[in-house]
Amino acid sequence: MCGRHLASPMRRNLLLAGASSITLAGLSRHVAVAAQPASGNAPNSIPPAEALDRLMQGNARYAANTPSNKDYSADRAARVSAQYPIAAIVGCADSRVAPELAFDQGPGDLFVVRVAGNFVNDDILASLEYGVEILGVPLIMVLGHTQCGAVTATVKALKDRTRLPGHLPELVRALKPAVQMAKVGHGEDLVEQATIENVKLNTNRLIVSRPLIGPYVKSGRVKIVGGVYDLATGKVTLL
Repeated sequence: MCGRHLASPMRRNLLLAGASSITLAGLSRHVAVAAQPASGNAPNSIPPAEALDRLMQGNARYAANTPSNKDYSADRAARVSAQYPIAAIVGCADSRVAPELAFDQGPGDLFVVRVAGNFVNDDILASLEYGVEILGVPLIMVLGHTQCGAVTATVKALKDRTRLPGHLPELVRALKPAVQMAKVGHGEDLVEQATIENVKLNTNRLIVSRPLIGPYVKSGRVKIVGGVYDLATGKVTLL
């Protein structure tokens, strides 16, 4: 009788519902813990200026081919339970640009979001808000690079008045304001100038973004900077 009772559809559904409730409750507790902002004693609770200095010193080492990060297995166990990145990077998806290498930083040091053309849309912004609000990132860098294919394609598409296939027009739409700004400047190299303007436009967007990042910038807790990575030299120039 007991076995038949346990096997009944109603009993089985009740047991499954109970198990689901327990699982969801446990998941909720994990999410709540993960969503707690980094404390003032966290390893990345440093002034934005210090974070930027560490990045630029690392880039100097990288450009000189004297990197200090060689053992990527170090502290692997410690990184399982938490991450404390010192900076967030809005980078291009270009395979030739690797922020962790370019700034000579190890795993867990950088919170990197990448999209072709290194622009900020709502999805990128949400990731950056997570980095600032939850992980306690003190610095965000919008990082463009020389010879950017996305910028080059946008310049050509606008010049020739052609429509690219698939979802590529979305990239053109996102980068078009930078190209228009570059045209106003009358620079000799439109792609180069558009790359710079794109970094500036997206840096400014983050500075005034609401409701999370802008107020942190105003309070001085977070700093937003822009830079351009030179593919030939490996050097990052701040804008």
